Amino acid sequence: MITRHQLTRLIRGFEMRKWALLAVAALAVVACGTSSSSGPTTGSTITLGAPLGLTGSLTKESTLTKQGYDLWLDWINAKGGIVVNNVKHPVTIKYYDDTSNANQSAVLMQKLITEDKANFLLGPYGSAATATDAAIAEQNAIPMVEANGAAQSIFNQGYKYTFGVLSPANKYLQGVIDLALTLTPRPASVAMLSADDNFSLEVANAVVAYATTKGMSVAVFKKYKNGTTNLTAEVQAAKAVNPDIVLNSGHLQEAIAINKAAKEQKLNAKLFAYSVGPSTPDFIAALGKDANFVFDGSQWTPQVKYTPAFYLTVAQYVAAYKAKYPGLGDPDYHVAESTAACLALERAIENAGSLDPKKVRDALAGLDVTVFFGQVKFDARGINIYKPMVVEQIQDGVHHTVYPQDIADAKPMYPTPAWDQR
Repeated sequence: MITRHQLTRLIRGFEMRKWALLAVAALAVVACGTSSSSGPTTGSTITLGAPLGLTGSLTKESTLTKQGYDLWLDWINAKGGIVVNNVKHPVTIKYYDDTSNANQSAVLMQKLITEDKANFLLGPYGSAATATDAAIAEQNAIPMVEANGAAQSIFNQGYKYTFGVLSPANKYLQGVIDLALTLTPRPASVAMLSADDNFSLEVANAVVAYATTKGMSVAVFKKYKNGTTNLTAEVQAAKAVNPDIVLNSGHLQEAIAINKAAKEQKLNAKLFAYSVGPSTPDFIAALGKDANFVFDGSQWTPQVKYTPAFYLTVAQYVAAYKAKYPGLGDPDYHVAESTAACLALERAIENAGSLDPKKVRDALAGLDVTVFFGQVKFDARGINIYKPMVVEQIQDGVHHTVYPQDIADAKPMYPTPAWDQR
C-alpha cells in the first residue's frame, strides 16, 4: 500500500513533469512564431466591409463587383491570408445590401465600422454611393479602396482615406473619339445623351469638350433623369440632327433603353458608343443581335498586356473567373477593377507591415504597382490617373478590343449599318 508521504511525492513529481512539458510546448510555439525557416504563423482574421446594391437598379453591376471581390478572396485565403510581419491573417468580407441607394450605403458603411468592426473598407458600386461612403470612411479614419466610383467630384473633397483604382470619369469616352479620328469616312458630328448624376455628367462634359477640340461639332446635348428607361424623346432629339456619332453616358439599364429606342425610332448613325453597359454580358443578353456594332470605353479587357508584379496574369485571371463562374464568359471590367481594389489593399497592408489604419492609408498613398488590371498608383487626391482605358466593340455577340491598335484583337466594324439593313 502507498503511504500518504509516497503519494504526495508522486503527485508533486507529476505536477513538475506536467509544467515542464507545458513549458517546452510554449517554447516550441514561440520558436515557430519567430523562426524565419518555419514560415508564418496564423493570426487574427482581417474583416473587410462592402455595401453593394444587391437589389435595386444597380443589381447587375453590383453583382459583377462582388464577383471581383470574391475571386480575390478565394485566392488570398488559399494562401493562408495577408502576411503582416510573418503572420498570415485570413480575410473575410462582410457584405450588406444597400438596395442601390447611396444614403443607405453610407448607413451600412457606418454599421460595418461600428458594429462589425471592419478593419478596412471596399467600395460600393457607383459614384453616388462611393461619394457618401467616402465621407464615412473619412470621418472614421478607415481606408476605403474602391473600384466603381469614377466621378472626380469624389476626390475633390480633400479626403485622405479614399482611393480609387480605376481611371477617372473624364477618360471614359475619350478613347472612342480618338478611335473615330482614325476611321473612314471620318465622323464630324456628335449627339450626346446623358443621365444627370455626377458620374454621367462628368463623362459627358469631358467628351463633349474633347470632341470639340478635335474639330467635331456637338449637334445636340440632351440630359435625362438618372435611372430613366423611357428615352424615346431623347432619341428623337438625336435623330432630328442626323449625327455621325451617338454617345450615351449612363448605366446599364439606360444604355439598353437607348439602344432599344434607337431601333424603334430608326436612329441611324455611323457609330454608337455608351459609357457603361455594353461591356457587361447583360447588355448582349438583353438586346441579342441588336447589341452588335456598339462601342464602349472600357477600364480593362482580356486583351490588355500588362506584366503583373504579383497575383495572376491576364490569361490566368480570365481562366480563374471562368472556373469560378462557369457559363458567364469572360470577366468584364467591373469584375477586374474590383479584384484590383483588393490587390491594392493587400499590397498596402503588406507594405505597411501593420493593420493600423493610418499606416495602411500612408502605404496606399505611396503605392505604385502593376497588376493584371494595369498600373495602380494614386495622385494626391487618391484617384488613379495613370492607367489608360481601351475601346471595345460588340461583334457577332462577342466583345472585341478594337483600340488602341497595339492591343486590339479585331478591327472596328464601321460604319454601323442602318437598322433596316442588318
